[in-house]
Amino acid sequence: MEKVMKQTNREFIRFIVVGIINTFHYYVSYLLLHGIFGINYMVAHIAGFLISFVISFYLNSLFTFKVKPTLVKFLQFPVTQLFNITVSSLCVYIFIEQFQMESTTAPILSIFITIPLTFIVTGKILKK
Repeated sequence: MEKVMKQTNREFIRFIVVGIINTFHYYVSYLLLHGIFGINYMVAHIAGFLISFVISFYLNSLFTFKVKPTLVKFLQFPVTQLFNITVSSLCVYIFIEQFQMESTTAPILSIFITIPLTFIVTGKILKK
């Protein structure tokens, strides 16, 4: 049991690292496309998201969970993002509407719920 917990902890730390790298890739892509090449901000945002999404899939497969990336897993991977946005939106709504939390802090607090849950969902999809 202790070995499983250590493995899970290492995977979770790698998941966080991939998230940071992924955010960096998104932002650099966005800045290059919008700021340097003058592409419309929304087009740059979507392109940056898609670029970082593909990078996230490969990093999470190869680095975080150490599994072989496949087309089936790649096609299932968007479920992790859909899950993340659904849970984070629900958390933000509950924090603000039910707990009267400030709208500026609610999204930050929701991260502490969504990251572990998204980690679990991502692992289940990629480890199939």
